[in-house]
Amino acid sequence: MRSRFLSLFVIIVFTGCHSKNGTFDASGSFEVDEVIVSSELGGQILSFSVHEGDSLTKGQVVGAINSDNLDLQKAQVEASIQALSEKTYNVTPQIKLLQDQLAVQQSQLDNLIHEKERTERLVKADAATGKQLDDINAQIDVIRKQMNATEQQINVQRTTTSTSNRSIMSERKPLQKKAAQLEEQLSKSKIINPVNGIVITKYAEQGEVTSPGKALYKIADLSVMTLRAYVTGIQLPQIKLNQAVHVLIDNGAKDYKTYNGTITWISDKAEFTPKTIQTKEERANLVYAIKIKVKNDGYLKIGMFGEVQFKNKSE
Repeated sequence: MRSRFLSLFVIIVFTGCHSKNGTFDASGSFEVDEVIVSSELGGQILSFSVHEGDSLTKGQVVGAINSDNLDLQKAQVEASIQALSEKTYNVTPQIKLLQDQLAVQQSQLDNLIHEKERTERLVKADAATGKQLDDINAQIDVIRKQMNATEQQINVQRTTTSTSNRSIMSERKPLQKKAAQLEEQLSKSKIINPVNGIVITKYAEQGEVTSPGKALYKIADLSVMTLRAYVTGIQLPQIKLNQAVHVLIDNGAKDYKTYNGTITWISDKAEFTPKTIQTKEERANLVYAIKIKVKNDGYLKIGMFGEVQFKNKSE
């Protein structure tokens, strides 16, 4: 914290000294939005093609984590899903047997009905007795009861088997969801670069064992740099968001190189001018942080000192 105050103090003092002779209105240093990339999956790093200074594109696969354990788990779940079909009952053979039995019984019933009709004619002609007709009617009743029992067996077989099979197949959806979760975890075994940029720092090497959230490398988009500067309360009314400004960097001992910049952020909170020892009057000096976006032509570096002109001094 003390070093931050001292660096900010140097910026403010340096700004104040130069603003008196009209060189610039504020100053600060360049920074970028850095992204620390980590693995979403723990394990040994099988491949890692990242080096400091490399230019990477968004979505580029730069490495892979060992996922053998997840592969085995997924294969086990898929085997369980496939085995469900083998656990189900095929009722077709039993139903076919009962249907054949029912067909035989129907044939017997048809014969008995034909015999009944013939016997009734004989009884009317006094060629047969009433007992013969009663016997045939009794046989018809027996066959019909047997047919009803066979039909009930067919329905019971179908209902029971259907219920049993539904119970078995109800396990399919949970297993499919488990397989989808494992597939998602397997996709995390790839190390995918999240943004376009330049690799600033590399923290891991191929062959090391990493864990979820552990930093692998740091990357930043250096095509646009941010100059963080500080202005006084008196200067604050002179600036606004999206205002175009001139940004100057050293170009030799006595020359400056000028860039076009845009103010993208103005702090809504004032900070005390940092000094090691503060008097009551000095504590009244407040500054506000601002951020200026500058397109980088390759010469701007992180931490480089920059100066800001809010308007053209020739105007």
